[in-house]
Amino acid sequence: MRHRVFNEDGEEELVFVMGWGNRWTHENVSWLIGKLTEAGYRVHAFELPTNIDDFKADWLEPIAEYVLDLEEYQLLGHSAGALIGQALDGADNHVYLSPFWGYGERYSEPLLGGASRVPSTFPCLPAGEFDREALGQEATDHQLATIPRWVSPTFVRETRHAQENLLTIDHDAVVFCSLTDPVISLRPIGHRVPAEHVVLYNGGHELFSSPGRERYVELLLEALEEGADAVEARETVPA
Repeated sequence: MRHRVFNEDGEEELVFVMGWGNRWTHENVSWLIGKLTEAGYRVHAFELPTNIDDFKADWLEPIAEYVLDLEEYQLLGHSAGALIGQALDGADNHVYLSPFWGYGERYSEPLLGGASRVPSTFPCLPAGEFDREALGQEATDHQLATIPRWVSPTFVRETRHAQENLLTIDHDAVVFCSLTDPVISLRPIGHRVPAEHVVLYNGGHELFSSPGRERYVELLLEALEEGADAVEARETVPA
């Protein structure tokens, strides 16, 4: 797992757990990190290994051990990063972007169940099509060219197991998601997060690749600072 700190002189700590396949060299990810550092955060960004044998050992524990050294911090998790984030301790506020708390409808249950039972760590399963329609119109050629195309049966098994054992989501958590996201299931979000704490945007899986991302970044920053109060306050403002 790769880790990098952006804006060493930042006044507040923010842990940003990126999604599967995201890299801080991707222009859209860099755009979001830039917005976070401009807001004064010292950003601790984590790039996830794109294939895992064990959810806890490969994804959760390295980050969980790291945050123990932070006295207080805000948490931002995108997609698979939100699957990890819900199991981390110590964050003041939790903001999740398109949380990967369940597989989307394009991944059939029989296929996922069968793959989970194959005892192989070799990345031999197609990860699915990740194009601008799936991710967002601001996804770049560089990003699309570097997204991995394969995962292993153990990856499917471990992520499904983590999804089945989700902890109670922090009561003040805020979720940004799209109703047209083909990558994740929206059902776990609806079951675990109050509707008034969910912000819907138009686009695909990645808010930072959405054509309307500039309209939402201010609210995202407010949610990191104030939790769900920021979203509830915004909803009371007349259109």
